[in-house]
Amino acid sequence: MDHLCVCDNGNSKVWYKAPGRLKGTTDAFVQIVRNEGLKSLWGGLPPTLVMAVPATAIYFTCYDQLRDIFTKTFCIDASSAALIAGAVARFGSVTVISPLELIRTKMQFRPQTYKALLQYIHGDIAKDGWRSLWKGWGPTVLRDVPFSAIYWYNYEHGKNWLCQTYNRVEPSVTISFAAGAASGAVAAVITLPFDVVKTRRQVEVGEYEVFSSSSKRSASTWRAMNTIIAERGLAGLFAGLSPRLIKVVPACAIMISTYEFGKSFFRELNREEEPKTF
Repeated sequence: MDHLCVCDNGNSKVWYKAPGRLKGTTDAFVQIVRNEGLKSLWGGLPPTLVMAVPATAIYFTCYDQLRDIFTKTFCIDASSAALIAGAVARFGSVTVISPLELIRTKMQFRPQTYKALLQYIHGDIAKDGWRSLWKGWGPTVLRDVPFSAIYWYNYEHGKNWLCQTYNRVEPSVTISFAAGAASGAVAAVITLPFDVVKTRRQVEVGEYEVFSSSSKRSASTWRAMNTIIAERGLAGLFAGLSPRLIKVVPACAIMISTYEFGKSFFRELNREEEPKTF
């Protein structure tokens, strides 16, 4: 995003000089901390939480309910039920939260007050209608829905296999952590091309807003993929694999192990509070 970092100099704009080309993920961490401080690694946290908290609540609630419906009502096996429930739950979550993600992207791209942001959004709605709040919905669905389906399918398989291996009825935090990390890695690799396309289209939106560019932007996800392959080859669709794995694998592991621990804790708490019958 260096080409979008511009600053005002009187009435003109000048390029922001970056500290140098990054040599990898580790070098990126070092350069960011050295030039911007340790706190900058958590930049954009408030708008991320604004989106993540309701998205996670909707996602997990829908997933659990749908999985139980598919297994008990429709008699679908557990793994297939996890795959379908994960896909449907993510589709619903992405659709509901998409406007919040658009707001998060704009806040991270260009720091501004909430009042200015609301005015900007009202202008977009007046110009393009309510559908403008769901910009980027397509690539997000193509990335997140397959990711969720693959993740839950592999997680249920991995969790059951580890429970059988270690003779456990309920998964421990360690088992959930390991199964979540492995399934997250597999899903991240498979869906990375859609993440690359989503990032590319967000950059194009940024270029359009900063430079008032009239150049034609990618009309569809598939056309954007073809452009990336033409410019950088097939490997271009898997750019940024290491940073994505560094982000996704621990996130998935922490998320699912915390989730399973929370369910186990409250399940036991509810059992203790149930009235005893003699």
